Amino acid sequence: MRNILKVVFVIIGTMIGAGFASGQEVYLFFFSYGMEGLIGILISSFIMGFVIYKTFQMVNKYGIDTYKDFLNILIQKNEKLKPIINMIINIFMLITFFIMIAGFGAYFEQELGINSLIGSTILAMACFIVFMTSVKGFVKVNELLVPILIGFLFIIGIINLKDVHLLELGNYIVKNNSSSFILNAILYSSYNSILLIPVLLTLKNYIQDKKQIFKIASISSIIIILLSVVIFLLLVRVDVDITQLEMPAVYVVSNIFEMLKYVYGFIILGSIFTTAISLGVSFLQNTVKSKDYKKSYTQIALIMCITSVIISKIGFSNLVSLLYPIFGYLGLVQILKLAITSRPFHKFISKKI
Repeated sequence: MRNILKVVFVIIGTMIGAGFASGQEVYLFFFSYGMEGLIGILISSFIMGFVIYKTFQMVNKYGIDTYKDFLNILIQKNEKLKPIINMIINIFMLITFFIMIAGFGAYFEQELGINSLIGSTILAMACFIVFMTSVKGFVKVNELLVPILIGFLFIIGIINLKDVHLLELGNYIVKNNSSSFILNAILYSSYNSILLIPVLLTLKNYIQDKKQIFKIASISSIIIILLSVVIFLLLVRVDVDITQLEMPAVYVVSNIFEMLKYVYGFIILGSIFTTAISLGVSFLQNTVKSKDYKKSYTQIALIMCITSVIISKIGFSNLVSLLYPIFGYLGLVQILKLAITSRPFHKFISKKI
């Protein structure tokens, strides 16, 4: 059971980063569609559970070691397409890592009045230290931090329920977007799959059989649903123009639940940290060549962390609203391929042997 929880905590730690815990993702993909957004949360969480289950099933059955192996299964004939997709995935992981660094800096500036570059630099340095410990290090950090983050979020959600009348929810959630809530729910899960699948591949040594895989997928989906609803209900309490807020959930806690301000600050910063290290390690595992591995790993990690601080000045909410929907469409292709993959894997297995 401990291995199952370790994997679940890494999955949740990867998904509840700056965009999620700040409320920016939940607003963009769910809350802006009114009550239909709650249905969207269920749809996206079901899809994420399917992605987790299917990916681990393939990893366990066919001995997949790298994302390139994963692509060999998904893409059967077009050899030219594989390196392109692999490059796109690497770019997205790197960009999202940059977004986490920017989010850390944005919190420092919005809530503490400290220059965002200082916050971004602190996280970049912390990430570099964890990167030097590779997979075991980031699993351990998630195992320690994520249960605390989940617990705090649930406590805040329960406190918030006192003042949110669920039966009257539809009266004070304004739907301000006319596009399809179903499409956006799918896009949310698809861009998360781009992030999550490379992370899942680094966890192959923590899974053993189908029962474990099913439990991991089910527990992860349930937690994602509950946490998303907690954030959704927090956004109901926003009493200003929500589109002008970098971190709407942080605004609510700071202004309505002032006693919990610093607790939520810990949740935000912890969530950003766990996502950043998960994505960073996955990016490094997927890009560093086996030749002179240790030296290359350190050099790329250092360059990545320094660059992230520079790019963080673009702005957190700008990066989220611009890039996430774009990569959502790309991730959709991956999910569809994952769903229909059923060919015999003789060629792939023979290569592995």
